[in-house]
Amino acid sequence: MQLYGPVSSCLKLLIGLIPPLIIGSIAWGVGLVVPVLGGPVIAILIGLVVGQLFGLRNEWAEGVSFASKKILQGSIVLLGAGMSLTQVAQIGGSGLPVMIGTLVICLIAGLVIGRAMKIEEHIRSLITYGTAICGASAIATMSAVIGASGPAIAVSITVIVLYNVLGAVLFPTIGHILGLSQEAFGMWAGTAINDTSSVVAAATVYGSVAATYAVVVKLTRTLAIIPLALFKTWSLNSQLPGEEQRTTVFYKLIPPFLILFILAAAVQSIGLIPKTWNDPIHFLAHFGTTVAMAAVGMSSSLTAIRDAGWKPVALGAILWFFVATSSLALQWLSGSL
Repeated sequence: MQLYGPVSSCLKLLIGLIPPLIIGSIAWGVGLVVPVLGGPVIAILIGLVVGQLFGLRNEWAEGVSFASKKILQGSIVLLGAGMSLTQVAQIGGSGLPVMIGTLVICLIAGLVIGRAMKIEEHIRSLITYGTAICGASAIATMSAVIGASGPAIAVSITVIVLYNVLGAVLFPTIGHILGLSQEAFGMWAGTAINDTSSVVAAATVYGSVAATYAVVVKLTRTLAIIPLALFKTWSLNSQLPGEEQRTTVFYKLIPPFLILFILAAAVQSIGLIPKTWNDPIHFLAHFGTTVAMAAVGMSSSLTAIRDAGWKPVALGAILWFFVATSSLALQWLSGSL
């Protein structure tokens, strides 16, 4: 019997969720045995292998996309339910000098180095925005603002995904080698890893305090997309005739899960979440992150990275290095390292 409508869509979603759930469960178990790696990092690696061996099959696509986006966002909201608004304000406020400093350094470096390497304008711009702010989300937002082409978006996201995976895998080990505290690592990961998914993965492996810091720093950093998008829109509009100019409503640039994260923290702050719920919420947040990382790994393509060419990949590496080192340097200068 053939299924139609919502039933068919739900069935496709459930079938597609099976691979990331299996990989996430295996990675979670291995992470308990090898905590220095942790479930999310192991999930990315297994997912990457599965993706290269089997490809992103049509019957998996819908579930994998749901896991890498919606389950990840839901996990971040659950992390918000584990902290208070006071923590959010304190961490976000204390990290502003580091976040603003790394943002400015990356934007300037991307402009200067990208031009020097003669990389196409939209590609260099999107790689710079993705590295400076919030990975694929920044690329998606700014590509609409500047009118970037499909190939430019694809190449930029491919580069960002490469360094997302490397960041999730390498940062915890480097953090231990440098002897970073939980707070310092959370600040470092939140400012120096491109995408929210890999920030959560790396920080979760490092520790619960690091995860708290990293998520707040990352979500605060994500808000930078609003003034940047508004400024870029104004800049481009000022070059157009009056009848061709357009407006951008600022609140439409705020990711809905960020609002839900703050609401969850508010609910926790006023004591509406029973203490007996804290452990289940903590488990669901971290297991959900592991499942999402499996989907991220499955969605990553080594072939696409190869096809992007060396210049965009090299620019991504250079900017990533600038942001990572400047984050540590600014923490040291501010006395928080």
